[in-house]
Amino acid sequence: MMFVRFVALALCLLPSTLSAAQGPPPAAVIVQAAQFGTIADPLEALGTLQAKETVQITANVSDVIAAIHFDDGEIVKAGQLLVQMSDAEEAALLVEAQSLAEEAERQYERVRSLVDKGTAAESLLDERRREAETAQARVSAVRSRLEDRIITAPFAGSVGLRQVSPGARVAPGEVITTLVDDSEMKLDFTIPSLYLGSVTRGTLIYATTPAFPDEIFTGTVSSTDSVVNPVTRSITVRARIPNADHRLVPGMLMTLELQRGEREALLIAEESVVPRGDNTYVFVVNPNAETPKAEQREVQLGARQPGRVEVVAGLSAGEMVIRHGTLKVRPGAPVRIRAVDDGSRSISEMITPQTAVDPG
Repeated sequence: MMFVRFVALALCLLPSTLSAAQGPPPAAVIVQAAQFGTIADPLEALGTLQAKETVQITANVSDVIAAIHFDDGEIVKAGQLLVQMSDAEEAALLVEAQSLAEEAERQYERVRSLVDKGTAAESLLDERRREAETAQARVSAVRSRLEDRIITAPFAGSVGLRQVSPGARVAPGEVITTLVDDSEMKLDFTIPSLYLGSVTRGTLIYATTPAFPDEIFTGTVSSTDSVVNPVTRSITVRARIPNADHRLVPGMLMTLELQRGEREALLIAEESVVPRGDNTYVFVVNPNAETPKAEQREVQLGARQPGRVEVVAGLSAGEMVIRHGTLKVRPGAPVRIRAVDDGSRSISEMITPQTAVDPG
């Protein structure tokens, strides 16, 4: 009886003993090939925005404002009339000057015909010519004074707040409003002069501002200053950022990342890296092996960008690196490749089991 009980107990324990001997199932992982791509060395800085063009609209002469032809914040075209100043006196003077110029021209033509017939002296013709030219110059001077009383937009843009009212007398240089062309913004910032050699025209920048915390604005370096600050040993750099939607405003503070030293480099996903102490590792898998195993590989890293990192040494292009599942993997342990990340699907899509579709 005891023998029968012993055999029965052994048969009950046999499946669990075999399962323990076989070990846990291979960890399911997602792999991605190490590939070459473009990367750069980031350099952070702070900058202040300026508009593409900014000008204060002022009066050229002292006179009374007759009419204002714009509203606060209005978008205007180049050459559009903004302010009309009182010009009644200048208009009358222009009529008078034009009348005198026409009379002087008629006298000149009359004397010239007499000179052609030989009945008048050349000196008289020269005198009439000078009088006609003087009269015409007077017309140009009065017309210029008249134009000084018409203020137009020097370029297309948006006007700011109106500082004067119709009927007010303004003096030369008094600000009427501000005209800003903010279709493109200039971002000025300083960098240490030792980085000057790696910053060239067209260098890419990524900028953010607290006003739009979830958005990244892209621009390019357009120019650098010609002088290094002898105290701080820094130099001012200017970048241009498109602003077609007019959301960026002059004076805004922006945090930017300068992408200097752009180059081709071997890149992997940032989550593939496993730091241990002072060293960094990745797990490499041969998908063509009969039993794929995780090979631990020490690598040297270079520049980092959001979501990816440069591999300087320890890895070759095309090798399959574990991107998802590194926490469950042990060096030399077998793995099960759940999916190969080719960039067409997100990690969540690759993790979610796909429902089989019956072709019938």
